[in-house]
Amino acid sequence: MGIKVPILIDFHRHIYDPDWHFSCGTKEYKVLMDQFPHVSAAFLQLDKRYQEAIGDITKRIGAGMAKFICKEVETVDEYDEYCHYAAGLVGLGLSKLFLASELETLTPDWEQISNSSGLFLEKAHIIKDYIEDINEIPKPRMFWPREIWGKYVDKLEDFKYEENSINAVQCLSDMVTNALIHVEDCLKFMAALRDPAIFQLCAIPLGEITMI
Repeated sequence: MGIKVPILIDFHRHIYDPDWHFSCGTKEYKVLMDQFPHVSAAFLQLDKRYQEAIGDITKRIGAGMAKFICKEVETVDEYDEYCHYAAGLVGLGLSKLFLASELETLTPDWEQISNSSGLFLEKAHIIKDYIEDINEIPKPRMFWPREIWGKYVDKLEDFKYEENSINAVQCLSDMVTNALIHVEDCLKFMAALRDPAIFQLCAIPLGEITMI
């Protein structure tokens, strides 16, 4: 943790360094970090307005991830906050890029619906990835809020066991209901888009996650 937190805090600076890389992770994540100079090189070729948008969002995401790296998600409010850092800010960042490109003129509530769309995607993935996250080695990743799952079991990993299947389904319904709060904002976000390529970029992940 002592290594990760400073990197997260400073990550928005590292993207401006064409030589920076940090060997960590496994599989495709390790490849990405080992070859990060390619990412920086592409970033530095972007117009300044795009660099500024990406840099700002990267700074905010890094600070948010650093906050949650050492703590579990306890309440629904913390769950929303975590999802904001993990994906809501990505939605905001994309909208900033769309605006900077002048291909889109978004609605006055674009910040709210961009963030909410990101929350929907992140919550859907957190629900879908339960087994993968809970079996993570060396330590489980637990993003489900205790305020929800604590109503059904004593420990989050208890949902893995067949004897808890009824409670697991009830908790799953609770989690899905929480995610569905954001659907209306997702539809508003999509309805506001005008450029076909941008619409497709946003529609594909939203469509895929709803079919899982």
